[in-house]
Amino acid sequence: MTEAAQMAGERAGRRGRSGGGAARRAERTAVSVETARFIERNIPDYEVLDARAIEVIEANAETVLEEIGVVFSDNPEALERWRQAGAHIDGERVRIPRGLARKLCATAPATFTQHARNSARNVEIGGRNLVLAPVYGPPFVRDAEGGRRYATIEDFRNFVKLGYMSKWLHHSGGTVCEPTDVAVNKRHLDMLLAHMVYSDKPFMGSVTAPERAQDCVEMCEILFGKEFVAENTVMTSLININSPLTFDGIMMGALEVYAKANQACIISPFIVGGAMAPVSVAGTLTQVLAEALAGVAYSQLVRPGAPVIVGAFVTSIDMNSGAPTFGTPEASLITYGMGQLARRMGLPYRSAGAFCGSKLPDAQAGYESANSLNMGLLSGVNFMLHACGWLEGGLVASYEKFVMDADQLGALHQMAKGVDISEEMQAMDAIREVGPGGHYLGCAHTQANFKTAFWRSEAFDYKPFETWDEEGARDTQSLASARVAKLLGDYRQPPLDPEIAQRLTEYVEKRKASMSDSFS
Repeated sequence: MTEAAQMAGERAGRRGRSGGGAARRAERTAVSVETARFIERNIPDYEVLDARAIEVIEANAETVLEEIGVVFSDNPEALERWRQAGAHIDGERVRIPRGLARKLCATAPATFTQHARNSARNVEIGGRNLVLAPVYGPPFVRDAEGGRRYATIEDFRNFVKLGYMSKWLHHSGGTVCEPTDVAVNKRHLDMLLAHMVYSDKPFMGSVTAPERAQDCVEMCEILFGKEFVAENTVMTSLININSPLTFDGIMMGALEVYAKANQACIISPFIVGGAMAPVSVAGTLTQVLAEALAGVAYSQLVRPGAPVIVGAFVTSIDMNSGAPTFGTPEASLITYGMGQLARRMGLPYRSAGAFCGSKLPDAQAGYESANSLNMGLLSGVNFMLHACGWLEGGLVASYEKFVMDADQLGALHQMAKGVDISEEMQAMDAIREVGPGGHYLGCAHTQANFKTAFWRSEAFDYKPFETWDEEGARDTQSLASARVAKLLGDYRQPPLDPEIAQRLTEYVEKRKASMSDSFS
């Protein structure tokens, strides 16, 4: 980062934190919100592919690109970029000579910083780090009181607030739910404004049309300053590949906007095994790698050095009903394997989340989500979208599951620390003090470390049966409902320079007034 950019960032940070008397008064009365630093793994990655398997899959992926090719639909400029790079163009199909895509991918950074308006919330994406972001995209929401219903902009703002209040979430995310009461062509403006105003964590931009991506860039220029945005990454966006082997013009148009602006893109195949990819693990890994190579390479044709994240959204299909299934062994094997392949590309990796197919935040949801979260930690994921709130195969954002999942993310933080073998943690003095047949409850080592020795859930009930029964015998969903109410009740908006807030609001109002509502 240049000195000018650093100074611009510091000015933006001061505006975000203070910005005059009104903002300073708000800061003094704000509830203190603790956010854990992004995870830095001190445990090894779990690797399922041996050298022979990697060699075969990488060779097969190159064969797919060279002989079968990929489609760039409705995008003549993309076809021309590929032609000039040396690919063979046949209609909208692009056949990429062996080795060309990987060569182009080499200019993408291995790690990058996504800046938040509160610089204390900046995240480092790549390397041994793991950044956790909430659910993305559900058109429905669910809570224990109202049940399942279409999401509104009020729901969206509530989820942004819950994300801001959640200690273990590092990122505000993107479309945490689809606000269906706002026109499709305008809702990106209200969503991004909510992320900017109701949270000071990093956020994601819109990808549903190139012009909407451009709106997001311009709003960031208001929030951070135009020069700072030009030289730093302040947004991440989700660019899904239409598997198998198709890159549509809308998503690629959004990618082009963000890459040109030096903003990050998650380039992610969307895989439902047996429908959008082969039923075999090796076959799916081959296709995912080919798609990722082509997508990342194209981002570098747009702008060499543009930050990207290699994605892999992976699930399998129930062959009886056709419904997607989650937390399955096959999806785990693909996620682990793609982690190895992404590391060999030298790029950050996105995958996993609190996935489940359950209709309620019940035992099925818990089992499937736990399997999915743990595989994400162990597979070396660097950016985990859908880390909390996902229900019903991604159709529903659940209030209760949001706080239940967000609580469990604390266990990932603790696990990632690994084993501390410092002299204090070897505990030899404690073992000597207690000796045979004693207990450790009162020894000096326990007294010195009991507050931090064990991770403890803030959502689960650990009381004796009698106490639990007297307090209403509440199940986990009931406890989560109470926690949602408390977090939203305690929420205080993080301070933002009133001038910047006004300029953002005016931008949104002007853009919305410039077009008629469209719900398609």
